[in-house]
Amino acid sequence: MNEEDEGLRDWMREWFEQFMGRFDRLDKFMDIMSGRHNVLNGERLLDNQDLCQLLNVSKRTLQRYRSAGELTYITIHHKIFYTEKNVEKFIREHFAEGDNTAESNEDNS
Repeated sequence: MNEEDEGLRDWMREWFEQFMGRFDRLDKFMDIMSGRHNVLNGERLLDNQDLCQLLNVSKRTLQRYRSAGELTYITIHHKIFYTEKNVEKFIREHFAEGDNTAESNEDNS
């Protein structure tokens, strides 16, 4: 096999891994949105892990959002939860369509 074929194969492998990574994130998101979930007064609650996966950010980034007052949360038995309504509001206010502002903010920190 020549060098050009190996380069193409490596590029295709990287592209495929990225493509599959996106499917993995979508699969995790679907798991979050269906099946198991906590509810308070009829409203669905997301915990840190759920929201990290949904927004594709770290727990530290969520902490920054909470500390800055940008992300409303509640604490139940020393565990942090976010109402679905507040998460939707946060996403509308902080994420432009097709742009992952949270990743950009993490890179700049």
